Amino acid sequence: MNETTANQPAPADKTKTLYLVCGLLMLLILGFDLAVPLGVAMGVFYVVPVLITLWAPRKSFTLAVAVLATILTIACFFYKPPAGELWKVIFNRSISVFAIWVTAVLGLQRKAAVGKQEEAVREREKALEEVKILRGSLPICSYCKRIRNDAGAWTQMEAYIRDHSEAEFS
Repeated sequence: MNETTANQPAPADKTKTLYLVCGLLMLLILGFDLAVPLGVAMGVFYVVPVLITLWAPRKSFTLAVAVLATILTIACFFYKPPAGELWKVIFNRSISVFAIWVTAVLGLQRKAAVGKQEEAVREREKALEEVKILRGSLPICSYCKRIRNDAGAWTQMEAYIRDHSEAEFS
């Protein structure tokens, strides 16, 4: 094991840490939401844990956090005593839920697009590894169409190409 891999935590440890950070952050936001007056759109801060979940390997975690954030945003509306104009409170809570879901959906779409792009790059690199290209100029006899190799010997074109690439002649 080299020095760089010894200092990096395992993927499972990173995922557990991510779950813990999201859970604690959601509890902190819930505490603030319960402490401030009902008219304040504290639920918008649930966007932060939703964004953090995009580092998780599964999209189901992002969806679960978005659902839980929505439930907590709505639950705080019913738990706290009414304050101010009801339409403003409902509007602010609606904005919070909208922001949570827009963040989750757009984040998952972006994550999927990046995954497709990375896969295309991997496929391209694999294809480039498999391709063997002849480069430079080849000295060819205009009469017999043989190619002079590095040793100075004349070789049939088919044999030279077969020896220096993966092409085959039928």
